[in-house]
Amino acid sequence: MGAAKGAQMMVLDAREFARVRHWIYRNARPVDLARWRYHFHSGAREDVLCALAAYQNADGGMGHALEADSWNPNSTPMQCSTAIDILREIDWHETEHPLVRNLLRYLDSGAEFVAGRWLNVVPSNNDYPHAPWWHTDSTSTSHSEYNPTAILAGFILEYADRESALYQRGITIAQELLTSFACEPHLAMHPLLCVAHLLRSIGRAGLQNALDLEQLTLLADEQAGKSIRQDADGWDGYTFRPSHWIKSPASALYNQNKALVERELDYLLSHRNAAGIWDITWRWESYPDEFAISANWWQADIAIKNVLLLDAFDRVER
Repeated sequence: MGAAKGAQMMVLDAREFARVRHWIYRNARPVDLARWRYHFHSGAREDVLCALAAYQNADGGMGHALEADSWNPNSTPMQCSTAIDILREIDWHETEHPLVRNLLRYLDSGAEFVAGRWLNVVPSNNDYPHAPWWHTDSTSTSHSEYNPTAILAGFILEYADRESALYQRGITIAQELLTSFACEPHLAMHPLLCVAHLLRSIGRAGLQNALDLEQLTLLADEQAGKSIRQDADGWDGYTFRPSHWIKSPASALYNQNKALVERELDYLLSHRNAAGIWDITWRWESYPDEFAISANWWQADIAIKNVLLLDAFDRVER
């Protein structure tokens, strides 16, 4: 479905880009439409924040299926980490915005915070449609002390008042998690990605020296390099693709994995469905009606991320 650029390089050409855009406008949730407009049509960051606010509860936390595999309307740490991912995606830095302050208030409340970590799954998930890995009895490899605690601690380091008890809690958690990572760096995909989130937050917060950022980043890169799946035949499942770590030519590991990255970009361009977007690679075991809706939400999220990736490597024509 991609046109040829020069003799070999596949691209998402202007016609195919328009097909993705039309699908997004027809199908995406307001928050994902705002993300798309920000990235590709000069939309405003504030519009993304406005759409995100619809998922924020009175306690400051996030719920209401912002993380589309869990329809729990209550505030949960995982839903909060999804909001933080979006704030990072749009490069949001304003610490005094009400959404940010209220999110910090939730994290400061002690809700779903047990033994120094935020819960990965919460009991109320079981009461609403959800993917099996968000059930309390799940043994998914995404469940770890890093996910979502590393993301939430990183957010605190970037946005909380440095004189606050919450900030000190964030520092303590970051130190504990990074000490644990340094001692046992062989992590599954999702925990390792959460460590990467925390390390980037440390850099943005200017805490490089205090938390040994350089050495820990090298260690994380080393583990990612060992984890990236080289065989494209496995990229259609739950696996560590190059793009999980390498987001642009400036990314760590790009130079030594350039050919592999280019192969994944070709893979993405050639594995779109009849509508010109990407199918999701997982299913729920139950709640088929709700899953059909969530699948549509995920397709919009994946389309945004894939087009951003292709654009970063000059594979998009508009």
